[in-house]
Amino acid sequence: MKETYILAFDHGTSGMKTAIVDSRGKVVDTAFMDTPIYFTSGGGAEQDPQDWWNALLETAKEVVGRKAVPPEQIDAIGISSTFSTTVAVDKAGSHLMNALTWMDSRGASHIQERVRGFPEVSGLNLFKALRWIWKTAGAPSPSGKDDIAHVLLTRQAFPEVYEKTHMFLPSKDYLNLRLTGEFAASYDSMHLFWVTNARDINHMFYDESLLKLAGIDREKLPPMRQATDILGTVLPDVAAEIGLRPDVRVVMGSPDHQCACIGSGAVRDFEGHLYVGTSSWLECMVPFKKTDILHSIASFPSAIPGRYQSVNEQDLAGGCLKFLMDNILFYESEQIPTIAPDFAYEALNNVAGRVPPGSEKLIFTPWLNGERTPVDDTLLRGGFHNMSKTTTRDHLIRAVMEGVAYNTRWMLQYTEKFIGRKMSPINIIGGAAQSDLWCQIFADVLQREIRQVSGPIHANARGAAFIALVGTGVISFDDIPDLIRYERTFYTNSDNAGIYNDLFRAFIRLHKANSAIYRDLNEA
Repeated sequence: MKETYILAFDHGTSGMKTAIVDSRGKVVDTAFMDTPIYFTSGGGAEQDPQDWWNALLETAKEVVGRKAVPPEQIDAIGISSTFSTTVAVDKAGSHLMNALTWMDSRGASHIQERVRGFPEVSGLNLFKALRWIWKTAGAPSPSGKDDIAHVLLTRQAFPEVYEKTHMFLPSKDYLNLRLTGEFAASYDSMHLFWVTNARDINHMFYDESLLKLAGIDREKLPPMRQATDILGTVLPDVAAEIGLRPDVRVVMGSPDHQCACIGSGAVRDFEGHLYVGTSSWLECMVPFKKTDILHSIASFPSAIPGRYQSVNEQDLAGGCLKFLMDNILFYESEQIPTIAPDFAYEALNNVAGRVPPGSEKLIFTPWLNGERTPVDDTLLRGGFHNMSKTTTRDHLIRAVMEGVAYNTRWMLQYTEKFIGRKMSPINIIGGAAQSDLWCQIFADVLQREIRQVSGPIHANARGAAFIALVGTGVISFDDIPDLIRYERTFYTNSDNAGIYNDLFRAFIRLHKANSAIYRDLNEA
């Protein structure tokens, strides 16, 4: 029996990664291309969908053209893409404006008009929240970063675009449209529009009362399918440009959260995975529909038909380390010109490793773009606390790594309460999982066993490939745990427990002491 290969696309905030993955989940070859993001005043964070498509084509041509495997053995395509990034398209499938990414909060006031009112809980009118929670297990975030807020922003701020919009598509489904010409979305990718009834996970549908409550026109939303459904075959001209057979199938695929869960190998109930990339999240599959509205944790549809997964996300994680590098350590300006060296993340680890655990009690709060969980507050801001004249660059770097871990521990305590048990071991994936130092910091701060998944930066592509392999009948989801390999397992160093417990308590106190100040400083 000939080997089957999947062309998997991992579309992230920073760029497009394309991988060829075999039927056992091994990544054979990859290519990557950056895609820019444009920040605007008022909380805007946009990307040009054409940049995504150009990157998809270029990286696909690169990996297929290198012929690490015979191109004729590539049988299907699977996509992972950012959750809650929204594209308005016309009837021809052309985008009408830049995509509104998961970081775009300009729709906050518009969604707040829909969800607020006395009595309120976490910024939501109690009775409206109960209606949403009953049907969806969650409710729109007042932060304005969900798809529903993006649609409302388009209607209010860009009425000419809204009028011309044939459909609003999640980013994954926009790319699928470009690949196949088919308008459709998966149940999981549509969830943050907050208009799909998920009470019966095996029978999800657009709910008329939720559509009315949200103020969204049903005709501007795509038909929905399972993540494992075959959407169609790749368009002939696209297949020819990439170098694929014209009968290559495109499987629906899933957003990044769901693909990461599959690619981490944590596909059984309550098995946790921690993703740390630009953002981060701590999630697991759960056998129930449940909501913790106070800490923004809920059961969402997963990529596995008929299954939920708990979802909670930290807004910025690894992105904080990039911010430190780009905006502080090697920032260039006309006044202070700097030549940034070839400063790889490996060098950051070496520098941070020279600092003792706890960074001499320097604490970094990673709320550079607000926070999602365990508090949903777009007005929070990051900072270094307890700096002294002996603080060095090395301390700053390690403190950022530890600050992300403190925020993760904050999430973990509510996640474990949500699932009713201790989450250990935790499979770690994403760019930070390549750092042995950061893995050990997570093990020490969380006081949990951390398993470093092999090829952690390929977890989303691997997850998209696994979904495609299930969709084409090559494997089942039950096969996946046996296909995952681990580089190392990190155990808690009890010698560091005292300092990290103290600093974690201080981290929580910093939030309590400063949240009102951030609100005063950053409210429009």
